[in-house]
Amino acid sequence: MAYEQKPGQFVLFKNDKGDNDKRPDYRGDGLDLSGNPIEVAAWIKEGKKGKFMSCTIKPKEAKGAEKKPAGRFDDMESDVPF
Repeated sequence: MAYEQKPGQFVLFKNDKGDNDKRPDYRGDGLDLSGNPIEVAAWIKEGKKGKFMSCTIKPKEAKGAEKKPAGRFDDMESDVPF
């Protein structure tokens, strides 16, 4: 039986950072509480009380989806009164 993620769960795997120290130490995928796909990233950091993980989550973008530049004029409504 294959592993099936449930809402609110994610998995993390060690990430190959290559030459870039800014890349996350761990990356993974999961589902937010509503069941929408997310991307998760974690960095191992050192603090006053020892090591900890700093994490981010963001909605997962569909592969091949074209990003639309922000602030384009064609995004505005056409019923401007002047």
